[in-house]
This record gives sequence, structure tokens and C-alpha cells, in this order.
Amino acid sequence: MTMKVSSRVATAVALSFLFAGAAFAQTAATPAPAAPAAKTAPAKMAPAKAKPEHSAASVECSAQADAKGLHGKERKKFRSECRKGMTKTN
Repeated sequence: MTMKVSSRVATAVALSFLFAGAAFAQTAATPAPAAPAAKTAPAKMAPAKAKPEHSAASVECSAQADAKGLHGKERKKFRSECRKGMTKTN
């Protein structure tokens, strides 16, 4: 029953590969344990951002752009010039 040193080394290397394979094997991701329901608050969505108040000039210029049927760049340009004109007169 005496083994040579080289056969002992070979056996040790073979066993280390066997156990190392198990240690490096991929495992399925396990979710974190769920906390008791009494301790956690229900998940809430972030509150929606409040829409900024529109000035009277902005609302009026939008109404005029709607009346003219403007869309896209033309609408943006018209509203910009309209608001500039309204602030100068006030």
C-alpha cells in the first residue's frame, strides 16, 4: 500500500481539479430573502413632476398658434416672437 510521491501528487492534483470545478460552477442567482411585509412599506412610484404654471402670454400665444394651425418649427418661432411682443407691451 505504499504509494510513490509522484502518484500522491497526481492524486492530489486530480482531486483539486474535481473540487475546484464545483467551487467555480455557475449557480443560479438567488433572490435576497424577502423581508416581512409588516416591516416594509409598499413600493411607490416617484411622484410625477408638477407641470409649471404657464404665463398668460404663453397661453394666449398658444391659442393664436392653434387658430393659425401652426405646427413644428413655425409654431415654435411664432410663439417665441409672440411672447417677446407681449412682454414689451406690458
